[in-house]
Amino acid sequence: MTDERQTADGTLATTSEETSAGAPSEPAGVTDAVDVILQQWRRTRPDLDASPMGVIGRLSRAARLTGLHVDAYLRSEGLESWEFDVLATLRRAGAPYTLSSKELASASMIGAAAMTNRVARLLDRGLLTREPDAQNRRKVKIALTADGRELVDRVVEGHIENERKLLQRMAPEHQDQLARLLRLLLASLGDGTKAGTGEQCPPECPMPAVDR
Repeated sequence: MTDERQTADGTLATTSEETSAGAPSEPAGVTDAVDVILQQWRRTRPDLDASPMGVIGRLSRAARLTGLHVDAYLRSEGLESWEFDVLATLRRAGAPYTLSSKELASASMIGAAAMTNRVARLLDRGLLTREPDAQNRRKVKIALTADGRELVDRVVEGHIENERKLLQRMAPEHQDQLARLLRLLLASLGDGTKAGTGEQCPPECPMPAVDR
């Protein structure tokens, strides 16, 4: 159950209790910047149901704030976030840690031209190699160098620990619940993949089940 009460300064204080198994509880009086925005819309446009802003606004702010922390850690290791993304994509592809330019661009959701520029900068750092595909000379294969693999293997451990710290105030079961809900949202936005294959899920794919 969630109770909203008016405080002396006109803001809303929220007290939540668990009403179903696995539902997160909130400390009494906790609000965030999105609550202020929603309150302003309720006051100035009471005819609007602005509740979708509560979801999208929080997703946007959470992405921005966590991104700042992630970027700060990666920069402390001498990497930009996009550099880490390229290296990590090749590393998790498995031996021989090689992908085509098209595969790299697709995994990063950026254009081929942008990926070419990123690869060129990592080539200059000695972290990647670029060679024609022996099976098809029109294709180019991008691979991790030994230095590139050593770097990403070291940095990814600290990266995961940094992310763990960002989530440490959420109970593990609430982290799992949030991950399931975000998976459902991404699938509904067309970002679903077939289980176990990584292939893009066609429209007829079933939506993932969510525990309630």
